[in-house]
Order: sequence, then structure tokens, then C-alpha cells
Amino acid sequence: MAKNSYKSKNFVKEPKKPKVKKKWSFGLFKDRRLHLSVGLFLLVASFFLFTAFTSYLFTGTSDQSVVESFKLTGIRTAGVEVENWFGLFGALTAHYFIFMWFGISAFFIPPILFLLGFTITFKKTLLSLSRALGFSLFFIFWLSTLMGYIMLEPGSPYQLSFLGGGLGYEISSFLHSILGWGTFLLLILSLLVFVIFFFNITTILGLGNAAKDEIDRFKNTFNEEEEDLDEGVSRSDQEILEQENWQIKTIKPNLEKSANNEIKLDLDEPLLNENPPIPNPQPVVVANQAKKEPEFIVAENENPDKEVDEMEYYDPTLDLGSFQQPTLDLLDQHEPRNVQVTKEELEQNKDKILETLINFKIGIASIKATIGPTVTLYEIVPDAGVKISRIKNLEDDIALSLSALGIRIIAPIPGKGTIGIEVPNKNREVVSIRSVLSTEKFAKSTYELPVILGKTISNEVYVTDLAKMPHLLMAGATGQGKSVGINVLLASLIYKKHPSQLKFVLVDPKKVELTLYNKIERHYLAMLPNNEEAIITDTKKVIYTLNSLCIEMDNRLSLFKDAACRNLKEYNTKFIRRRLNPEKGHRYMPYIVLIIDELADLMVTAGKEVETPISRLAAVARAIGIHLVLATQRPSVNVITGVIKANFPARLSFRVTSKIDSRTILDMGGAEQLVGMGDMLFSLGSETVRLQCPYIDTDEVEKICDFVGAQRGYETAYQLPEFEGDEEGGSSSEVDLNDRDAMFDEAARLIVRHQQGSTSLIQRKLKLGYNRAGRLIDQLEAAGIVGAFEGSKAREVLVQDEYTLEQLLSVLNEKKSG
Repeated sequence: MAKNSYKSKNFVKEPKKPKVKKKWSFGLFKDRRLHLSVGLFLLVASFFLFTAFTSYLFTGTSDQSVVESFKLTGIRTAGVEVENWFGLFGALTAHYFIFMWFGISAFFIPPILFLLGFTITFKKTLLSLSRALGFSLFFIFWLSTLMGYIMLEPGSPYQLSFLGGGLGYEISSFLHSILGWGTFLLLILSLLVFVIFFFNITTILGLGNAAKDEIDRFKNTFNEEEEDLDEGVSRSDQEILEQENWQIKTIKPNLEKSANNEIKLDLDEPLLNENPPIPNPQPVVVANQAKKEPEFIVAENENPDKEVDEMEYYDPTLDLGSFQQPTLDLLDQHEPRNVQVTKEELEQNKDKILETLINFKIGIASIKATIGPTVTLYEIVPDAGVKISRIKNLEDDIALSLSALGIRIIAPIPGKGTIGIEVPNKNREVVSIRSVLSTEKFAKSTYELPVILGKTISNEVYVTDLAKMPHLLMAGATGQGKSVGINVLLASLIYKKHPSQLKFVLVDPKKVELTLYNKIERHYLAMLPNNEEAIITDTKKVIYTLNSLCIEMDNRLSLFKDAACRNLKEYNTKFIRRRLNPEKGHRYMPYIVLIIDELADLMVTAGKEVETPISRLAAVARAIGIHLVLATQRPSVNVITGVIKANFPARLSFRVTSKIDSRTILDMGGAEQLVGMGDMLFSLGSETVRLQCPYIDTDEVEKICDFVGAQRGYETAYQLPEFEGDEEGGSSSEVDLNDRDAMFDEAARLIVRHQQGSTSLIQRKLKLGYNRAGRLIDQLEAAGIVGAFEGSKAREVLVQDEYTLEQLLSVLNEKKSG
């Protein structure tokens, strides 16, 4: 008994100690409430990190200075200025994870936290945690190193340096110093090794057990689908089987109940009788469907487009297949000087703005600055109840306090609840044409006619599509960058488009601005037949060219109608795919860009004869690929008429002399406040953007033209349709002197007085149109006052003095009266 008692006592005492010890050691970790808390924390953390990282892609650049200086400025001030969606903590977290550590590969971290939190919270597994963790860890370091190595290249944009992170930069720098470009091979090798082990590539290539399992699984799936098809046989299929003498019997299972209430199912009777096995019913069903729907069966010889589909697409660039676009090496680097706006300058301007507003009893809630190449934008948020017009009216007072050349107030900034004050920088940055042409935004642009206009206040390259503008109106006082802007526009298109895709019609009344482009006549220029030069400088030829473009427009519209196309892109796509017959007049059509460097001179000398075809082209030609760029240094209402403005929604203004000129070109003030040297406002619809035009030197333009002109070109320039106009050099015998113009005597005196027999002189002095001035010249020639037509030269004046002229006029008047 004692023995049993001893055993019983011993049995009771031993399990007590470990039971109590285990409860105090591990009981807390088994608590389900702790599991839910940790899981929810991980889910929230994953959402927080993903949102903060995403916000960093848009606000990281502006938040970086705030994050780096928040210890000096204080948490509260930094929290107000930061733009991250999760405030200062989100900006700090994203700064360290992306900028300081892993770069863009930090985005692999939130999914891992989400999977872990989901598994702990819901006790369900979405993916294998071990495989997901291995995959993410590998690519965090691999992608960070790859992006860091890419950012080591000299031409990489500094704005994207965060993609590799600090860790990626250090690893790639170390590997590059050891292996050089072999770093890239190492990265490829590591990726291949990871893929081999992660996806078990060798087993699949060796057709091992894993591959056999996959094949068996596929067969089982296929058999299941076949069984589903057999079970879904329709009644029409049953009728087909009955016609083939197959007997279908219904299953009648025998249900027997055993003693233990188990139901037995007797399926001894077969589905079909003992006839031969049923063949695959699928061909029978398909044949039955084919009989019911014969319209879906098309014979090969009934396809009219088969021969066309088998032909290769037409390539318009093959005529100049060896043509190469100009390289960036032709352009000067224009190394930027140290012209950054200092912190002292920012604080000084900020204090002066606040002081001026406070003096006029205007309270400000916040103010921040955005530094651009030419101006700095100060965005202010006024106190509640402050009228915007009060700040707008203080433009001159703020300019006085800042001692600036001219400031511009945007009240309010579109899309923001702030008021903008643009203040010119003391030291401005030179934006070179090479720096903008080398950007990824321009290089990968898919626009039909990509054009670089400049850099915005936020230092972003502004690229737009001339085909969607669809026309551009430029204005600016002399020496403000208008001609440079035209050269930038031409260079953008030459660097992007093949000569077969684009043609220029260049009008240069000043005769000195666009002459360099004569070298690319057989590549990019279009001209009238029998013209000696492709650059048009004579007013008469300008009129002929504009009317010729109208004829080209009408011809293209007729072809578009036959081809059932609405724009040039659709038409050329059909032609390239050989859907249009060249024997019916169809052809590949390039874009045509008409550039007039000085519209004011043409409007003075030709007037309606220029305005009418320009208005027609601006209204209709946008769809058929003809686009206009008109520039003038005098944006007055008699130059930029209402008819012209109505069809030019895109307008670009450099600095002008008065607010009236600014309103004429932009329908708003502000252009008179620009600081010159390429500073401009671009208006498209309701949007107005301030830009700094890139700088391109005359030597750079010459290098581009020499590079293009040295290559093989077409036999001639692109030929525009011939326009039959009134020739100045007509036969004098066809002129009836008895039906002289009423201004004949006055025109004769003018010609003899100036000893210059030109139509333009009569137009300017007598304020006549081109046609009437031409008829007067013909009558003067018939009367023997001026000589015959001599091409571009002025006619010879045959009467040397006014006394002789008066005698001649009296004789003509006597003949007319007699």
C-alpha cells in the first residue's frame, strides 16, 4: 500500500512544476489577442509604407530639403512645409528607405509585411511566405544595385538618382571600381542563377518528375473537361446518336438499405448496351454546327485582302535609307555656371514680400518658394477673408520693395488654392538646347510633331505636340529671343523626324534669319516649281506659296474623302499597309510646317492677299497635316487680326513693350513683365505656363544643317502644286492705256521721284493691295515709264525727271480724252 501511495504521490508532484513554469514563459505568445494586434499592425504598416513610398515619387524632390533641415527648423515648421501624404513621418520614412537605402526596390517591403500580417490575422496563406521573402530580398538588393549602376553613367539625369538609393550606389560603385562594365555581366549572371534555383529550371529542362507531374496534371484537367463536355450533350446530339443506332439508357440505380442504415448504390447496369464503343462525338457535333451556320465558312479565294496582307508594308524612309539624324555632339554643352539661388536671397525676398503685405494689413498663413531657371515662384496662402484683388493690386509695390526688373502675380494659381508671385532671379541659368534634347522625355516622346518649348519653373522640360496645337502664334519685341525660339522649334523637329515624314516651308521677309537652312533644301524643305531658292523672301512669292498650299490642302482633302480618313495619321497608316491604290492618286503625305518669321511686314505690303490664305489654312489644314507657325515683333490688331487669332489657340509670347500688346497676343497681361532673353509665356486654351526658352547658337544651327546637307538627299526639294498667278512681267501690248487706274498719275510720279520701279514701293506709299499695285506696274511699263520685268531686281525707271514725266502724262491724258 505504501508502495502504491508512494507512486501516487510521486505521480502527482512531478507535473506541477513544469506546468507552472511553461505558463509563465510561453503563455503570452499564445494569446490570440496579441496575434491580432501584431497582424493588424503589420497590415497598417504595409499600407503606410506603400502610400509614403508612392507619395515620395511625386513629392520627394520638394520634401528633400525639408527633411534634411527639419532638425534646424523644428518638427512643427517642417510638418507644415512637407508635402508627403503622410506628413513629416511619411517623408522621413520614405527618405530613408528610398533615398538613403534601397531606392525604388523599397517597394518590395510593403507586400512582405502585408502577407505576414494577413497570415497572422486571418490564419490563411495567400502565398508561400518563404518563397515570397526570398524573392523580395533578392530583388531588393539586385534592383537597387542595377539602378545604382545605371545612375553611375555620366549622361544619367540627376533627378532620377534616387532610383538606386544610397545602398545601391555604394554597392555599384564598389563593383564598378573592381569589375568595370563587368558589373553588368555579374548582375545578369546573378539573375539567371536566382531564376534557375527559384523556378527549378534544371528539373523542367531534364523532363524529370516535376515535368511529368505537370504533364499528368494537364492530362487529368483535359479529361475532366472532356467529361464535362460529354455530360453537357444537348438534345440535338442525342438525336444524332439515335440516328446512328446507339441506344441511350437512363440510369436507374438500385438503392438498398442495409441493417446499419447504409445506402448501397447499385450501378451494375451499363449506360449503353453491348454495342461497339461510341466514337468521339465531337466531330459529329461540329459537323452539325457547320451545317446550321454555313455563313461563317469563308473560302480562301473569296478573301480580297489576302494578297495585300501577304505583302510587306510600305516604308517611306527607304528612299533615304542611309539617312542619319543629327547627333547631340554637334551641339555645345554650355556648362551651367554656379547660378543657384542662395538661401539668403530666398529669405530676403520672402521677408520683403511679407513686410509689404503686412504694411497693407494683409495676413499670410504660409509661404513657400519654387526655384526655376529664370524666376522663383513664391506661393502664398492668405488668411481667411482676404480678397485676392487686394494682393493683385500690390504688384507695383511688391516690385518696388524687391527692386526687381518686373514681377508677375498669378491670382490664383490654376488648380491650387494659392497665389503666386514670380520674382526674377539675380543670376539666371542658361538652358542649352543640348540639355533638353538629351532628356528622356523628348527622346521617348511618341508625339507626331514633338517640339521643345523650354523649361518650366519647376525645371521640367516642356514638350508638346505641334500636330495637336495645331498652329502656333509667336510674338515678342526685337532681341527678346523670338528667332532663337524658331530655331529651337526647327531643331526639335529635325532631330526627331525623317525627311520623308516632314517638310518645311520657310518664309523670311527679313532675308537673314533662315538662310542657313538652304543647305537642307533637298531633305526637309518644300518650294514652288521653278523657284530658284527654297527660302522665300519676296512678297509676291509668299502669296503664290500660300495659295499653292491652299491647292495642296484641297487636293489632300479630296484624297482623304476617297480614303474615308479624317486625319493624316489615319491616311498614312492605310497607305503604309497598302490599303490605298497609288494609281488613283494616293501617295504617302509628309507633314508640312509653314514658318513665317515676320508676319507684320507681309500684312503691311500684301494685306488681304496674305490674310485670306492664312485664314483658310489655319481653319481647315490642321486635319491634313499642314501646320502654321507665325511670328511677329509687332503684335498689333492690324497684324494679328481677329480672323487669324480665331484659329490659333496656341500662342507664345516673349517680352513685349506694352500691356496692350500682351493682351493682343495672349488675351491677358503679363508678357510685358517678362525679363527677356528667352523668358516667355505659353498659352494653350485656358492654361498659361511660364517657360525659359533653350538657347541655340548660330554655329550650332550651321553644324546641324551641314550634317544633314552632307548626306544624300532627294533630287529636288518637295514640290508644291503650281499656282497660276498674275505675272508682273506680262506683255505691255495686253494693257489698255485708255483704261488706266485712277492712281496711275500719282504712282508714276512716285516711281520717278524715287527712281525705283518696284511693286512694294507703290503698296507701301499708296497703301494699295498687291494685285492693284501689280496692275499699275504693268500700265507704267506699257506707257514707257518703267522697263521690263527682271526677276527679283527692281524695274529700270526710263523717265529721269518729273518735267519729262508731266509731258508724257499730258500726252496720255489727251489721247484718253480724244
